[in-house]
Amino acid sequence: MYILGISCFYHDSAAALLDDGVLIAAAQEERFSRKKNDQGFPSQAIQFCLNKAGIASADLDYVVFYEKPLVKFDRILRTALGTFPRSWRTFSEAMIAWFDEKLWIKSLLMSELGVAADKILFTDHHMAHAASAFYSSPYDEAAIMTIDGVGEWATATMGLGKASWEDGNANEIVLSHEQRFPHSLGLLYSAFTAFLGFRVNNGEYKVMGMAPYGEPRFVDKIYDNILKAQGDGSFWLNMDYFSYHYSPEKTFNQKFVNLFGQPRDPNSYFITTQTDPDEADPASPDVQANQYYADVAASIQRVAEETILSMANALHKKTGLTRLCMAGGVALNSVANGRILRETPFKEIFIQPAAGDAGGALGAALYVYHQVLHEPRRFVMEHAYWGEEYSNDEIETTLKQAGVRYEYVADDNAFLDRIVDALIAGKVIGFYQGKFEWGPRALGNRSILSDPRRAEMKDVVNRKIKFREPYRPFAPVILEESAADFFDGPTNFEDNHSARYMLLVLPWKGDMGEKIPAVNHLGTGRLQTVRHEWNPRYYDVVKKFGDATGVPVLMNTSFNLRGEPIVTTPANAWNTFSKSGMDILAIGQYWVEK
Repeated sequence: MYILGISCFYHDSAAALLDDGVLIAAAQEERFSRKKNDQGFPSQAIQFCLNKAGIASADLDYVVFYEKPLVKFDRILRTALGTFPRSWRTFSEAMIAWFDEKLWIKSLLMSELGVAADKILFTDHHMAHAASAFYSSPYDEAAIMTIDGVGEWATATMGLGKASWEDGNANEIVLSHEQRFPHSLGLLYSAFTAFLGFRVNNGEYKVMGMAPYGEPRFVDKIYDNILKAQGDGSFWLNMDYFSYHYSPEKTFNQKFVNLFGQPRDPNSYFITTQTDPDEADPASPDVQANQYYADVAASIQRVAEETILSMANALHKKTGLTRLCMAGGVALNSVANGRILRETPFKEIFIQPAAGDAGGALGAALYVYHQVLHEPRRFVMEHAYWGEEYSNDEIETTLKQAGVRYEYVADDNAFLDRIVDALIAGKVIGFYQGKFEWGPRALGNRSILSDPRRAEMKDVVNRKIKFREPYRPFAPVILEESAADFFDGPTNFEDNHSARYMLLVLPWKGDMGEKIPAVNHLGTGRLQTVRHEWNPRYYDVVKKFGDATGVPVLMNTSFNLRGEPIVTTPANAWNTFSKSGMDILAIGQYWVEK
C-alpha cells in the first residue's frame, strides 16, 4: 500500500511516501527548486518520491494533505472580520490566494496526480505534526507536544500516543489539550524575530544563536505586558502589541515599538564585545545598540524556554510518562529541547528531524496508515537520510562538464585518511555523499567539515565560506559512544534520537569545550551524534580524526551559501564549492582541490 503525504502553500513544502507504513523517500521542494523555504506545490519532491519507489501516481492508494483547508479558511475569515477594518489588506490578499488555489486542494491533487477523489484525504495540521513524531519514534507509549505558529486554529497541542488503549484501539493518538490562535508561542517568537531584523519563518534560529551574547534583562517586561503563562501549560498573549492577526506584512505594531524601541536594521552589522572582542569598542553606539538587541534576543529565548518547560511539566503531570515526542516548528528550538531533557521528568525525547511544516507531509501519511486504516507500526526513523543520491558516474560527468581537475580515489579507507590529514592541516572540506538529509540540518551527507580545535575556523567558515553573520554557531559532530564524555546531559545518548538530528543544545562537561573552541558557543554545543550503523563513512571520518588527535569531534555546517538551500545535485555542490572559500571538495569518491 502506497500513501503519499503532501505539505505546501505556507512554507517548506514537502512530500513523503510510505510503502506499507515504511518510509521510502521524503524531501522538501526547496532542494529541487533551489528556492529557500519554497512554499509552492511540491511537484519535484513528489516525482522524486514516486521515482524512488518505482511507481506512477496511478499506483498510489491514498494521497494525504497535511491540514484541512476549509477549517483554516474559516479561521482566516473569522479573524479578518473580527479585526476589520485593520484587516482589509489581509482579507483581500487572502481571498485572492485562497480562491486561486488554496481552497481547491482536492481538485489540484486530482489534476496534478491524476488520482480519484476518493483517494484524497486530509488531516488536522497539529495531528499531522503529532503523527510525524509519535509514529516515527521507537516508543509504544509517549506523551506528545506540538508547538508552532498556527495550523487551522491550534497553535499548540498536548496529548498521548499509545500502541494499545484500554478500549481496544491500537496505535492511536489523542490530543487532549489545545492552545488556539491568536495566542501562539511560535508567532510570539516570530514577532521578536522580525523586530531583531530577521526574516519570519527563516530567521528564528538566528535569534536563538544571538541570545547567548545577551542577558535576559527584559523577561519581566515581556511577562508584565505581553505574555501570561498558566500552571497548566497554557498561556495568553496581549494582542494589543501585535499585528500578525490582521496585517499581511507586520507581526508587531507601534505599541510594541514603544515598549522595546526601534527595530534592528536587517542590514546592520551585528557586533558586540563578545562576538568580536578585539574589534568592538564598548563605547561605540553601534556596539551598545547591538548589545541591547542581544539582550532582547536573550529575553525572548528565555521566555520561550520557560513556556515550553511549563508545558512539558504540565504534560508530564497529566500522563506520568518519561518519554516525550515533539513536533512543530518550535520543536526546532534546540536550546529549549536540551533544557527539557535536563530539567523535566522526561528522560527521552524524540523529535522528528523535519519538525516544521515539511514534516507534516510525513505525519499526514503516517496518520492515515495507522489511525485511519488501523495498520500496525513497522517503521522507526533511525536516521534522516531519505533524499536523492547520485552515483559516481553522475558526479564524474558533472566534473568533466565543468572542466574541473579531479582525482578518483578507489580505496575508501585511503580517501578518508586523506580527508583527516587535510582537516588536521587546517583545510575546510565540502563533504558530499549518499542521500541528502530530511529536514533543515546537514547531518554528514551534505556537510562542510573542519577542525574544531582551531578557534579561527568559526570566523573562517562564517566569513569566507558561508558569507554570513560572524556570531553564528557551528555544530559539533561526535561519535555517539563519546558524547557522554563531552556533554553534560543524558548518560545514554543511544536512546535519545534527537541528538542524532542536531536538535539538542547541551553544556560541555568540565573543560571539554575549551578543547574545541570552534564549536563552543559560549559554553554549549548543538551536537550531532553519529553511529556507524547509519552512516559508516561519516562515522569513520570522525573516528579517524579522533584517533589522530584524541578529539572524536568535527565542526559541521550545512553545505550551502547564505540564503540558499543545502546542495542537492553534484552540480549544486560544485557551484557552491567554486563560489566559496572551501579548500577541498570530497564528492563521492572524487577529490577536488583549489
